[in-house]
Amino acid sequence: YFIQSNLSEMASKMKDFVELGSKIICVGRNYAKHAKELGNSLPETPLIFSKPTTSYVKDGGSILYPSITNMLHHEVELGVIMSKVTSRITANAALDNVAGYAVCIDVTCRDIQEDCKNDGIPWTMAKSLDSFCPVGPFVSSHLIDPSNTEITLKVNDILKQQGNSRDMIFSIPYLIEYISAHITLLPGDLILTGTPEGVGPLQVGDKVTVAIPGISEASFYVK
Repeated sequence: YFIQSNLSEMASKMKDFVELGSKIICVGRNYAKHAKELGNSLPETPLIFSKPTTSYVKDGGSILYPSITNMLHHEVELGVIMSKVTSRITANAALDNVAGYAVCIDVTCRDIQEDCKNDGIPWTMAKSLDSFCPVGPFVSSHLIDPSNTEITLKVNDILKQQGNSRDMIFSIPYLIEYISAHITLLPGDLILTGTPEGVGPLQVGDKVTVAIPGISEASFYVK
C-alpha cells in the first residue's frame, strides 16, 4: 500500500511536468535508421542539445509554422520525466529517478538545421522556437517498459513514424547516466530520447497525432 500510495502521489504531482520542469534535454541521432535517412554518421557518444521550456505545447494545442523556414519537420520521441534531483547517477540506478514518460514531438526547421550543420554552428534556431516541443500526457513509470516501448506519429491520420525504444543506440538508463554526469537534472525535467526513421514535412492545416499505442495519445494542429 505504501509503495502504491507513493506512486500515486508522484504521478499526481508530475502530471504537471510542463509547469514543474526547468529544462528539456534532447538526444540526436539515437536511432540508426534515422541517422541514415538524413545521411548522418552514427554517434560514438550521445549527441546532446536542449530546448527551452517555452517551447512546450500541450495536447490539443498549436504548432506554429514560423516564417523563417520552408521545411518544418516532425520527429516523434519518447520523453523521460525525472522525479528527483539527479547528478552523476549510474545507469543501474537511473530508472529509480524516473517519474514517468510522455510521447513528444521534436519539431524542427530542417532547412535551418542543415544550414547550421554546414556552418558548424548550434541548431538553436532550428529546434528551440515557440511551440517546438509538443507533449502528450504524463504516463506513470510503472506503466512503461523503457527498453521496449512503441511510439507512433500520424499526419492527417496517415502513419508516418513508428519506432520502438529497443532500437535506440543508447538506452534510456545510459542516457540518464551520461547526461547527469555533466548536467544536473531536476524534478520535472524532460529528456527527449531521439526519433526513429520516417521524419518528414508538416504543412499549415495538418493534424499531427502521436501515441504510445494503447497507453497514451495526443493531437496537435499546425498553424
